[in-house]
Amino acid sequence: MTLPIRSPDALTLRFWGVRGSTPVCGSDYVEFGGSTPCMEIRCGPRLFLLDAGSGLNACGRHHRDRQAQDCRSQDHLPQDIDLLFSHLHLDHTSGLPFFKPVVLDPKRTINTWCGNLDGQSAEAALDRLFSPPLFPVSLDVLPCSLVHHGFRAGETLTFADGVKVDTILLNHPQGSVGYRFDHAGRRLCVISDIEHSDPWPDPALLEFVRGADLMVYDGMFTEGEYPVCRGWGHSTWQKGMELAQAAGVGTLAITHLHPCHTDDTLRRIEAEMQAAMPKSFIARERQEIVLAPRPVLAGRACVQPAPALAFP
Repeated sequence: MTLPIRSPDALTLRFWGVRGSTPVCGSDYVEFGGSTPCMEIRCGPRLFLLDAGSGLNACGRHHRDRQAQDCRSQDHLPQDIDLLFSHLHLDHTSGLPFFKPVVLDPKRTINTWCGNLDGQSAEAALDRLFSPPLFPVSLDVLPCSLVHHGFRAGETLTFADGVKVDTILLNHPQGSVGYRFDHAGRRLCVISDIEHSDPWPDPALLEFVRGADLMVYDGMFTEGEYPVCRGWGHSTWQKGMELAQAAGVGTLAITHLHPCHTDDTLRRIEAEMQAAMPKSFIARERQEIVLAPRPVLAGRACVQPAPALAFP
């Protein structure tokens, strides 16, 4: 497949981990992958990482190798990394100490951002998690610097370079944070982990994702599986599609995949999704989506085709 041409100012998303709850491996999980959540989002040259599941390990290896091959690569990792957490459950945090090109570099800084703890940062929770006897070393022995920031979901994050990211509180045990990135006339919304409400769609969430070019949504369960998993904090691809269609979303990507859903199962689900909404798909690890800058003519944005997809 021809890779999409990435404009220097594009809004891009790359999936490094797409599973929920626990990693999986084996011949049944080759196409979609088995690592837990991690996404790389770039607003032009500005990089964000969203969640630090086991997929963060592959993200680190990729960037280490690319940097070794070409120090001028546009895929480089900046000295200061902004790591946005949806929440701090184990499948979203377990990869943090294994992000080797960053955590082993004394010149690097990781800024963590956590918005589901009523304003508290992730520091205390991560210090409990990564300490004996649960983990052999504490984070403070890592060569890199960690700086922890707390906020309340619903606030807009404004970074030192002026980039802004909007947030929303999602329905999940202990809460979760959805993120919205607006750049170069494009909009990307990441809505995971979430359990849909009744009635649905939720009006505040509907407005939050309205007009998005791409929405990433938690579709862990099928409608048949969901009734016995009610209250676990996850949704279905059907509810994601209802939200996307009501909000005028261009493309829907389903993530936080059930660890028991094999490649065959997911291909069948994806075919069913695309029969109802052609511009929808199930996320695959290492898949990249490029949203080219939207040209502006006479002060108004031009409509562009759906984003190109790549499977490097």
